[in-house]
Amino acid sequence: MSKTSTIKIQVGLDDNKVPETIEWSATDNKEERMIKAKGMMVSFWDSAEKAALRIDLWTKDMMVDEMADFFFQTMMTMADTYSRATPYKDQADDIRVFAKSFLKKFQEKQEAEGK
Repeated sequence: MSKTSTIKIQVGLDDNKVPETIEWSATDNKEERMIKAKGMMVSFWDSAEKAALRIDLWTKDMMVDEMADFFFQTMMTMADTYSRATPYKDQADDIRVFAKSFLKKFQEKQEAEGK
């Protein structure tokens, strides 16, 4: 018999339906509590439609620098996944190069704005 895992995501909304809290748990996680997060990106591949279905949420208290770090780390993880899943290591490296350039440009903008 195959094993299953359940992932639960709870999003608390304000009166304008803007996320205030994001919490998640998974049956395979050793934590027995909901884990807080400020942002999430979930993607599903619909092979029948050949389209990515996404849920992108972030809380209103997520800072811009946190968003930049989140995107950088997500892109680096995507590169790792692509490298493991395909024989095209060169394209995984392209993603990493872009992610590093993205973060560097963000940091330069922050410095120029005195942040």
